[in-house]
Amino acid sequence: MSGIIGRKIGMTSIYSADGLNVACTVIEAGPCVVTQVKSDETDGYSAVQLGYGERKEKRTSKAMAGHFKKAGTTPKKKVVEFRNFQEEFGQDVNPGEEITVEKVFEEGDFLDAIGTSKGKGFQGVVKRHNFGGVGQATHGQHNRLRAPGSIGACSFPSRVFKGLRMAGRTGGNRVKITNLRVLKVVPEKNLLVVSGSVPGAKNSYVILEK
Repeated sequence: MSGIIGRKIGMTSIYSADGLNVACTVIEAGPCVVTQVKSDETDGYSAVQLGYGERKEKRTSKAMAGHFKKAGTTPKKKVVEFRNFQEEFGQDVNPGEEITVEKVFEEGDFLDAIGTSKGKGFQGVVKRHNFGGVGQATHGQHNRLRAPGSIGACSFPSRVFKGLRMAGRTGGNRVKITNLRVLKVVPEKNLLVVSGSVPGAKNSYVILEK
């Protein structure tokens, strides 16, 4: 699929043509640089590697610095590979070529957004799994409103089954949101406005797949 790397700016809302107020996310998409082109003959599969964001050379490993130098570009912070990019992009690309947002997306297109969700730390079952708690505060209940309740049987099976929904670390996972509509493309500012929410905090990296 073709796509581009971006950075989440934040959320806002715009009015649609029929007067509805639509919640949307603003993403700074690109410009990205082609850092490598893979083919079936040399690598066993077809893909294009894109780089986004400037990184200081002193903070780049020698291996990656040589990789970027071979592509004729400066070190990049984020590098992502897109399978079968050229087939869906509609034209061949070469290392060092710049990919901008208007070359990939148009208004009305649908895309998938991939990002790392916000980390919540260690959370209880009510926040983590939407449990309702044990019950009311009356009839002998004491500090049980957000408790998990029973977690298993007694003498059989004498253990807690794997995968039981319990308290634990929440968030900080790779999340993919599908079928977000492109509401607006602002090529002069490399901005993309998509409907709905996109995983991640502000200024976090987002991978947009067409």
